[in-house]
Amino acid sequence: MPSRLPGEPDTLTPDQALDGAVEHESMLFDRRRTTPGAARSFVAETLTQWGRTERLDDIRLCTSELATNAVLHGAPAGGQVLVRVELHATVLRIEVHDSGNGTPTKREARSTDTEGRGLLLVSAVADHWGVEERCGPGKCVWAAFHRSTAPTC
Repeated sequence: MPSRLPGEPDTLTPDQALDGAVEHESMLFDRRRTTPGAARSFVAETLTQWGRTERLDDIRLCTSELATNAVLHGAPAGGQVLVRVELHATVLRIEVHDSGNGTPTKREARSTDTEGRGLLLVSAVADHWGVEERCGPGKCVWAAFHRSTAPTC
């Protein structure tokens, strides 16, 4: 089920702009088939340590999809993928950085397609998502989730 209204933009409005991160963690992963699972575990463990497990299933799904795209389409052979988790006052943001060219786009997959649904899932589950340029080669693909200000128990 979408976490925003149909037609609501994927980008954050200026009043939702990210302030300085309260907490953040990053981990660098080699480009391997196991990277999406390892990234998912890293994010889940980090959020559990912070006591911020609200929407953990949604966040794990988005992390997996973004990391899978980075491994399949972004990071070159022998390359790496950086996963960053940022906790802000009202937003939790997951970033996946790779050094590949191109800009990922959400597309509608046909029912017979065996791939191509990753960003469609991210856009349905995250409150916002987007792609940013990086200093140097590559891009950062991110997903953001509105959060409560109180930690979960």
